[in-house]
Amino acid sequence: MSSNASTGHRIAVAGFIQESVTFIDKQMPLEEFRLVETSGPDLLDKYRGTNTGVGGMIDVCERECAEIVPLFCTSGGAAGPTSDEAYEHYVERLVEGLRSAGKLDAVLLDLHGAMATPTRLDADRETLERVRAVVGANIPIMVALDYHANLDEGTIAAADAVFGCRFSPHTDMGLAGKRAAECLFRSLRGEITPVCVLVKPGVMVPSIFSTTNLNPLKSIVSQSISASDRSDRYLDVSIFAGFSYADVPNCGFSVVVVVDRDRSTALELANSFSSRIWTQREALNHRELLHSVVSGIDAAKKLVSEGRRPVILLEHADRMHDSTYILREVLSQRLPRTAVPYLWDPQAVAEAVSAGVGAAVNLKVGGRSSGRAGGAVLVEGKVVHVGHVSYRATGPYFTGRTVALGDTAVIDTGTAIVSLTSLPSTAVDDDCLTQFGRTLDEFDYVVLRSKTHFRAFFESASAAILIVDTPDWGPADLRSLPYRHVAVDRVYPFSDEKR
Repeated sequence: MSSNASTGHRIAVAGFIQESVTFIDKQMPLEEFRLVETSGPDLLDKYRGTNTGVGGMIDVCERECAEIVPLFCTSGGAAGPTSDEAYEHYVERLVEGLRSAGKLDAVLLDLHGAMATPTRLDADRETLERVRAVVGANIPIMVALDYHANLDEGTIAAADAVFGCRFSPHTDMGLAGKRAAECLFRSLRGEITPVCVLVKPGVMVPSIFSTTNLNPLKSIVSQSISASDRSDRYLDVSIFAGFSYADVPNCGFSVVVVVDRDRSTALELANSFSSRIWTQREALNHRELLHSVVSGIDAAKKLVSEGRRPVILLEHADRMHDSTYILREVLSQRLPRTAVPYLWDPQAVAEAVSAGVGAAVNLKVGGRSSGRAGGAVLVEGKVVHVGHVSYRATGPYFTGRTVALGDTAVIDTGTAIVSLTSLPSTAVDDDCLTQFGRTLDEFDYVVLRSKTHFRAFFESASAAILIVDTPDWGPADLRSLPYRHVAVDRVYPFSDEKR
């Protein structure tokens, strides 16, 4: 199981990734992970050159002429908690794969950092601990993590070093994997002895304001990269924004510094960036950018009347791809030339598929994931597409990744084009239109449910982005959520006292 004739080290590579919204009852089941799983030698062909952590790891391993032992990679996206069954299945496979791999020189893992299960508040910690238990104390374990990872020192204690993607949109996920792999090989050659430290500032931020396109976060991240680049020794700084819709004790920002040998330097630098995040805690929340559903649509109509199009109406609080607050108003106002891509509703898809292309349908769609999703909306129109859809992403976020929508249906209401999917997915670029023979130029309004990743494409491709705040499980006001495990007496915005 190798990528090329080996002249170097044997490196195991695996990925098990999911961002868990613990407030949602619906769990991410094993069968949905299996739908997107790739294992064994196929892992190399599917992920090589992609903007993913595993892709970056493969690229460096092949450059170093290492023998890659490819185990598996699967992702559950951002959804409810990973089911205990799914977690146990994949961690047992990971452990058994490592145990049966023969002599290994190192392990590279692509994890998220905000995975939870019904019985685990820090699933990624357990994953790393179980990997460490099987490979022993002397085998290096390097890890790439998502920018939205929830971490503490215990989470990463079993790893030698961890590296986060630095931007949101995550246009550098591949680079995070490469940084992890490059540190690994420098360690294996004896050039460095990495020391990894973590500091938490005690700040949480809603996902919509975790984008690194907005200051002051943009400046903080930029300076963290500059600190790494300017150093005359090996140094790597990762700013993690955390994932605030996981009700877990280690929720919130973290700063991780990896440096050659010098723990005191690493700690000093981590504390410096942590203090800056605390100082800027209020400025990180751009509440002036928020609209209600009605005010957002009114502002969008004004922009379009001035010839500024298309306008993005962003339903950012949606966590399960089925919020209906904007859709209901779009249909009520018969807002023309509107695209509503990737509304998740397997039941409505099945009904449309049964009716067939050309049929007139009255479908109740969306709002099924929870009482906060807005409830079902009646969509009346003509079925213009049905079929199974899977494709390679072309946009700047997750370039080359396979996007699986499952069975899909597109409904033309006469004013709006609504695409329904049986598997949850986020529309982050114009693939959501071109896959159905449409182009962005056809629309004045596009309703999206992303948080930050859409910006990589749509920030330059649209006339304006209007953030619409709704009461689903990803609201801008974190204080409206029923946290039980977050230390609200010690974390901003619940407490304004320095930890």
